Amino acid sequence: MGLDYEKLGFRCGIECHQQLEGKKLFCDCPTLNSSEEPDIKVVRRLRAVAGETGKVDVAAKHEMKKRKKFIYVSNTVDNCLVEYDEEPPHPINQSALDVALQVAILLNAKIIDEIQVMRKTVVDGSNTSGFQRTALVATDGYIDTSLGKVRIANICLEEESAQKIKETEDSITYKLDRLGIPLVEIGTEADIKSAEHAKEVAAYLGMVLRSTGGCKRGIGTIRQDVNISIKGHPRVEIKGFQDIKSIVKTIDNEIERQLKEKKGEPHVRKANPDFTTTFMRPMPGAARMYPETDVVPVKIKKDRLDKLSSVELISDKTEKLVEDHSITEDLANGLAKIGKLEVFEGFVKRFKNIKPAFIASTLVSTVKEIGRKYEVDVDKLTDKQFEEIFSYLDDAKISKDVVIDVLIDYAKGEFSLDKYASASDKDIESEIKKIVEGKPGLRVGAYMGMVMAKFKGKVDGKIAMDILKKYVKD
Repeated sequence: MGLDYEKLGFRCGIECHQQLEGKKLFCDCPTLNSSEEPDIKVVRRLRAVAGETGKVDVAAKHEMKKRKKFIYVSNTVDNCLVEYDEEPPHPINQSALDVALQVAILLNAKIIDEIQVMRKTVVDGSNTSGFQRTALVATDGYIDTSLGKVRIANICLEEESAQKIKETEDSITYKLDRLGIPLVEIGTEADIKSAEHAKEVAAYLGMVLRSTGGCKRGIGTIRQDVNISIKGHPRVEIKGFQDIKSIVKTIDNEIERQLKEKKGEPHVRKANPDFTTTFMRPMPGAARMYPETDVVPVKIKKDRLDKLSSVELISDKTEKLVEDHSITEDLANGLAKIGKLEVFEGFVKRFKNIKPAFIASTLVSTVKEIGRKYEVDVDKLTDKQFEEIFSYLDDAKISKDVVIDVLIDYAKGEFSLDKYASASDKDIESEIKKIVEGKPGLRVGAYMGMVMAKFKGKVDGKIAMDILKKYVKD
């Protein structure tokens, strides 16, 4: 029997964080998430300063007590002096701000007329400066869900933290390739009514973010934090969900933990892979915030918002694809999930001799099947390579029957058109005539098998059958 969330006084809100593509938020370094070996190393210690209220934040005090030494490593390919806090931040990345504004529009939020960057004290070492730069973009939005409206409290644009790669008793090592990547943060009100509802809201917010076309993709580029409380217990923030499938079990386990706890204080916990949580630090408060004096505020004008308001939700796009191109809802959602909606539509417009459903299934189902069954890295397949494959198909230079083999060869870097070039209609007809005359009296299916075996994928099955029916009446 499941938990009675209403009886428990369950209150829940989500914070969704999404990395953006392009340049970093306050410098011109690329958002690579680099695999390059570090060629720079810096060692520091950090201490907290008083925020705008004149007090030092309780969470910052907790981190300072650990007295850790912080080691920062990076590669010059994707880092500069801004990440090391040795150079003032550049003006805020306007492209990243446009994405945040688009998100605000899609979430029906009220956009701030002047964007002011703030500093948020962070002394766990994940920011070299001892603070994280963040800017409030919009407030008071909402989304419609299966259980009613969920209000959006705020939408912020902030810089991503550094990535922890090693920790010892007295030090933590961070890699700085991630530091400064633009991050859109969406925070909901505590309107979520159950663990499953939390999963639904997280999925919807992820879809909204992807609809902008400006988001990074892959593991670690999006994560959710969940705030939970039940009657008689303080709010707890669970950080670090990277897979929304784990949200339901982790929330239910946290409720069970809180029910066993006699009395607690608000605090932050870490989401573990086994759906449990562990204590991280006390809950931070308003004392951690103070103004950023090195970044000029940005006024948001109506004409800028008008240009950005044409962005369309992925859910609306997939509905149109199903209707316009007669593909299944699963295929349309699959295209959206891998970020190929625009690619698909471009291919459909260009390659008139290929059915849209075949293009969609190749991009989604066929690639997934190859990744599951064969030892090849399908992530290496590029849009340009798919374009070449569909071009060969459209011109009847290869047949549909060899597409899987062609994709595997492309992924391995071994493709040769000569290996798969289709036989001409004249050659096919000549061979079919020989086969039928050589073994008269068989059914059309038997002849078809012999034809396909003869040409080994170099003939389109429909073309072969049409020719075969001229010689065999089944």
